[in-house]
Amino acid sequence: MTELRRGVVEYCVLALLEVEDRYGFDLVRTMSAMGGLVTSQGTVYPLLNRLKESRLVSTSWRPGTGDRARKYYQLTAEGSLALARFRSEWRTFREMVELVLFPAGELR
Repeated sequence: MTELRRGVVEYCVLALLEVEDRYGFDLVRTMSAMGGLVTSQGTVYPLLNRLKESRLVSTSWRPGTGDRARKYYQLTAEGSLALARFRSEWRTFREMVELVLFPAGELR
């Protein structure tokens, strides 16, 4: 399951950023609440750096609580395209896996 999570968490981050801009810890908290999709900041921050280097997300600094500014992440046009491609491929992949795991057509 660890490898499966690692393979999809990037696209889950992009999907969350499609809905609204977020700062790193907000992403960690949101995905942790989703059944432990992500369990630590050590997973999300390196991923966000890779997404930025790949131009799938951009960043901006915004006022936070108190005197601290927060770095917010936004989905770029390239990120939107990557997410759309993944969604299309995910449906096909999921259907193939379900055919193998549940040959009688019964999902459990």
